[in-house]
Amino acid sequence: MKVQLRNLPLLPTTVIGSYSMPGWLERLKTEYFLRRITRHELDEIQDTAVKAAIKDQEIAGIDVVTDGELRRDNMIDYFAERLPGVQIERTAKKFYYDFHDSTVRGKLPVASLGLVDDFRFLRECTERETKFSITGPLSLVKRIRNEHYPSDEAFALDLARVMNLELKELVKAGARFLQIDEPYYSGFPEDLGWGVKALNTLVDGVNAKIGLHICYGNRYGKPTWEGNYRYLFPTILEAPVDQLALEFGRRGEEDLDLFREYSPPFELGLGVIDIKTHTVETPDMVAERIRKALEIIPAERLYINPDCGCLHLPRDIAFAKLRAMVEGTRLIRRELGA
Repeated sequence: MKVQLRNLPLLPTTVIGSYSMPGWLERLKTEYFLRRITRHELDEIQDTAVKAAIKDQEIAGIDVVTDGELRRDNMIDYFAERLPGVQIERTAKKFYYDFHDSTVRGKLPVASLGLVDDFRFLRECTERETKFSITGPLSLVKRIRNEHYPSDEAFALDLARVMNLELKELVKAGARFLQIDEPYYSGFPEDLGWGVKALNTLVDGVNAKIGLHICYGNRYGKPTWEGNYRYLFPTILEAPVDQLALEFGRRGEEDLDLFREYSPPFELGLGVIDIKTHTVETPDMVAERIRKALEIIPAERLYINPDCGCLHLPRDIAFAKLRAMVEGTRLIRRELGA
């Protein structure tokens, strides 16, 4: 492992990335796309929302916090509109959560994506350990129209080359835990081989703890695909990451047997909270899910997190779920004498 995070308890708790998107922020983001408020006004509004998301995580007892990803309309556009060489038809997007109509028509040049400023804002707003998430190359190329490269693989490898420099700048700014989000692995398992190659290029020489989050999608709080994680193995063993964050809260613990079968070298970010239902788990439910994982994986190699982002949950539900996750984890820590 490249980087050890400091002052974390056994079974550290974290979120995957996003926190509840307030309805008022949805409306104001849309107002911006309708040109009714300025970019400066939207930035001030988003600063306030990010501070509130960080505070909620702290109050809930989360050990490793994020900025809630409340500056992001969705997991694609936040990067597409920053990537040099990606052309965006800005009049096509009317609602904040829609995808831009984005296209690449030439080789991607190297330039800053401006992610460091958003990371620094997070870092300045908390004394806890932080995590910053980056959408991975495979997921990005599946949503950006390619009119230049000979294949998705070639596009993803070049995109990873450009983004690699940005990840190194994040590390220079103090980022110690970077998570790559690749839900599209589950939608395009036949592309996993080159997806892992692109991941290698993305994180090459990046001196940080690298997590990889793979789920089955979370569009409007619903899964985009179904299946199991067997398709990941053994190819995923070649991924240059320190942690896999996977969903188990919604789908059950059956896929934990893959960790017994293949003994991967990674930590597991154990999804114990189903973010696709408004039913709030109890601490005892969370504790039992952790106990099941501990039958296979040592506590020193487990992080505890929701299945996916909390974007589509109402704020009171998201907060209650995080509190239950933290309390259930504390039950297990006491059982382990930690």
